[in-house]
Amino acid sequence: MRPTTEEFIASHAHSTDLELARDLVEYAGSLALEMRDAGVATDFKTSISDVVTDADRAAEEFVARALEALRPDDGIVGEEGTAKHSASGKTWIIDPVDGTYNFASGSDYFCSALAVVTGEPSAPDELLVSAVNRPALSTTWLGTPDQATVNGTALPLLEDAPLSTLSVASYLHPTSMQVDDIRETWLRVAQGAATIRMFGAGSIDLATVAAGGVGAWIQHSVADWDWLPGKILVEAVGGAAVKVDAGGVTWCVAGNKQAVADITSALENS
Repeated sequence: MRPTTEEFIASHAHSTDLELARDLVEYAGSLALEMRDAGVATDFKTSISDVVTDADRAAEEFVARALEALRPDDGIVGEEGTAKHSASGKTWIIDPVDGTYNFASGSDYFCSALAVVTGEPSAPDELLVSAVNRPALSTTWLGTPDQATVNGTALPLLEDAPLSTLSVASYLHPTSMQVDDIRETWLRVAQGAATIRMFGAGSIDLATVAAGGVGAWIQHSVADWDWLPGKILVEAVGGAAVKVDAGGVTWCVAGNKQAVADITSALENS
């Protein structure tokens, strides 16, 4: 039985940031899954595919309440609106349900994710901790600058390989496909890959890149909460995770260093 928020707080009084991050995403993920099974209400934000559910809000409220109690001097930035200035220099960036459209559609391809950084989240000074939980599969990835793990097992370092031999996970909204510069820029990368996959949850995509299950990842105009948890994981296993301006937008690119160099070259020559 899942503990109450108060019980969770009491039991984590002495937890490290990594331990707390792990347990926060596992609690938030299980809460979201339980709420979906019971039935949740769905609202639309910017489009029919940009949705938010009661589970998103409840999971973010839990994480924010726990952090207020356990890390009162740290900042918080949440996808669903939580915003607290950091007095310590450290900020927790939280995505209570990443892949909400998938989640609301009954798919298991969604997760709860967070990152801990210092400095401004959009341009952090240090990347400290990452945690991504895919509740439907009971899978948790954790990352620090030195190591990434999945369910407690260390992930090996990524081996260099060219883009032409790899699958690339991506996402391009239908509205972006109508913008010539964005579409043509994306196509230059896509045409150079072995194959393309679109799954709809960036943090799982990036965790899978870190684990070697997908070769690389590219998406434009990515929010901090969709980028930083996975960036930490990819860099922890010796990969690269960079931003590149091309086609009038900023692209986030991650993978082994050779593949990222190939993608960067394609973007810069578009």
